[in-house]
Amino acid sequence: MRLHELKPAQGSTSTPKRKGRGIGSGLGKTAGRGHKGQKARSGGGVRPGFEGGQMPLVRRLPKRGFTNIFARVYSELNVEDLNCFEKDTVVTPEVLKECGLIKKLNDGVKILGEGELTRQLTVKAHKFSKSAQQKIESAGGSTEVL
Repeated sequence: MRLHELKPAQGSTSTPKRKGRGIGSGLGKTAGRGHKGQKARSGGGVRPGFEGGQMPLVRRLPKRGFTNIFARVYSELNVEDLNCFEKDTVVTPEVLKECGLIKKLNDGVKILGEGELTRQLTVKAHKFSKSAQQKIESAGGSTEVL
């Protein structure tokens, strides 16, 4: 197979509709929009959620809850994910971000206790779950709260 022989899978592509290209195309004149009316006009139609003047669903339902603007958002990571580090490594939030285990630092890093840790590590984070702290220490490592 060569580059010029590549083709999409059978049935995966279809030719686009050529609207308004004469009566023989089957989509000439009104181009599949029918005759007159709001939806036949250019720029016609209604906005999303509009229900013809009836009170829209979004406004019929009551508001619920609120967003706490002071809530702290932690980047969470399980103990089993720390197995990618070498023995006796000092694991800090910056190191975790560099190696791609967390995307953002947010308000800090919390280590959770899912899985097993097989290496002896010094882990520095903002929060630890009790099981995570226990697993890190039972593997011979230590935890440090930042």
